Amino acid sequence: MLTLLWGCSQIANLETNLHDTDANEIVALLRHNGIEAKKVTAKEGITLTVRELDVSRATDLMRAAGLPKRSLSNLGTVFKKEGMISTPLEERVRYIHALSQELEFTLQQFDHVVSARVHVVLPERIAPGEPIQPSSAAVFIKYTEPFDEDTNIPRITNLVASSIPGLSSIEGRMKVSVVLAPAGKVQTGIEWESVGPFMVQRESAAGLMWVMSLMAFVVFLALIAVALLLLNRLPAGKKLFAALALRFPRKAKVAT
Repeated sequence: MLTLLWGCSQIANLETNLHDTDANEIVALLRHNGIEAKKVTAKEGITLTVRELDVSRATDLMRAAGLPKRSLSNLGTVFKKEGMISTPLEERVRYIHALSQELEFTLQQFDHVVSARVHVVLPERIAPGEPIQPSSAAVFIKYTEPFDEDTNIPRITNLVASSIPGLSSIEGRMKVSVVLAPAGKVQTGIEWESVGPFMVQRESAAGLMWVMSLMAFVVFLALIAVALLLLNRLPAGKKLFAALALRFPRKAKVAT
């Protein structure tokens, strides 16, 4: 028992420097699967702590759910003025990066999309005199079931093609490739509920409450019986019982 209590008291950091949204999503996921996680707020962000015994399973659950989500930059952040003069190549690289990040953020708003990556190729002339390489895009989507591929692939293709210069035409849409990959299956979530110091399945909570109430009642009766027994051994208690016997003679006869 002492070993069990010692093991339960060991706390480990699961994730650090999290945004509040990511932290809440992870806490909800872990509690839904019977793992208690606590948030510790610091200047750098939020730290999540769990029992050391739960670190392995918590990590597997987070990986399958794609949490925490990768931090993405928007166009305003990437092209923030910092007083430095950028070369055309640097501007191009930053633009491609920002465009990819914006598309990834948008694609993650689709239902059941765990994570998304977008690789963009903009028109470029490799060497003087050679034809310009057309735009293209490659999209990777990690999803959880249910995910309707027949419905979502055309929507993803149209979204990406309409966002990248040179791909809005029918021919351009053919240069957008979409790769889908199912996320690892997460064990079926179990609803847990706190009953006093215990964490039990929600279906068992009512039964445990009834058993605990019955045990408390039995303990209460036992304490009363012990108190009466001790009181009967004391002189004052004997006088009290004798007075009660005189006051209720019929009950006293029945008791004898």
